[in-house]
Amino acid sequence: MSTLVPASTPSKGNPLVRFLNMNTSGHTSGRNLPLWRQLLLQIVCILILCSVMFPIMYIVTLSFSSKTTRPSSLELFPKEISLVAYQQVLDHPTGNPVTFTELLRNSITLSVGVGLVALLIAVTAAYAFSRFNFKMREVLMVLVFIPLLMPAIGLATPLYLLLNNFRIVDCGKDITAFMPLFACDEGVRGKLIFNLRDSLLGVGIAITAGALPFAIWNLKGYLDTIPKELEEAAAIDGADANQTFWKIILPLAAPQLAVTFFLGFIGHWQEFVTSWLFLSQPKDYTLAMTLYNMTGQYASSIPWNRFAAMAVIVALPVAFVYIALQKQIVGGLTTGGVKG
Repeated sequence: MSTLVPASTPSKGNPLVRFLNMNTSGHTSGRNLPLWRQLLLQIVCILILCSVMFPIMYIVTLSFSSKTTRPSSLELFPKEISLVAYQQVLDHPTGNPVTFTELLRNSITLSVGVGLVALLIAVTAAYAFSRFNFKMREVLMVLVFIPLLMPAIGLATPLYLLLNNFRIVDCGKDITAFMPLFACDEGVRGKLIFNLRDSLLGVGIAITAGALPFAIWNLKGYLDTIPKELEEAAAIDGADANQTFWKIILPLAAPQLAVTFFLGFIGHWQEFVTSWLFLSQPKDYTLAMTLYNMTGQYASSIPWNRFAAMAVIVALPVAFVYIALQKQIVGGLTTGGVKG
């Protein structure tokens, strides 16, 4: 009676093939990672790294240059270390009568303020969707999700028209009208004192409206993982709904709250389109708007090394926040609230 003998693999007779198929995973369980596949993955990662780092290295090299003109050749590594461009940006970024400190304050106020307000509104709405059964609950959840399907620029026009209607006008004779609730007498144009659209407050409201859908859905998914038994136990111990929300739910959801806030901060810090469409006064400009001004109509008067230095300065806070919170961001998006 003949027996079946397993065929020998080609790797047993070829040392090169055996070498390329050597397991490099370093683990005793799970899928093996042959050396040839490891090398292929490393080459792909290096190519991706080069494509990502190319514009960054070019801008960094340009920012350290003392020359005001754009280099004629491709330079990825600085031949000199000059901080003149950074000093000029910090002293006076552009020809507008606004300092770097004011620009930084506007950007921080807008990004942090929008992040906190959106987080407060989103966590309460997410808790309501997660815990309460009320009429049209599913319909409202879909309506909250719909803005995520639309381009942000498509929502800018209705927000512009809506916020532009809220004005404070001096009608004369010590009469002030708050439009659209009140208006000056017929035939009296009045003097514009405040326009909600042309202010950081109005831009903040518009950006908050765009940030809420993602924040609500992100937090709802996390709150769904928190056991309802914890709230029932708190109710038995005499805690009311507010105490349960503030002392039990929020502490358990703290990791996801931090992740939602910082993801929003990254987007709000670099936000440009809404601010550019709404704001017209240089005193309200942000760092992103100022960076764009350097490439606008009067770009020829702005040295390229100063533009590069401004780009690096604008990118540094986002880079630091992301690097410092990378593990928390990944962990908060993949883990639930139920602990073993």
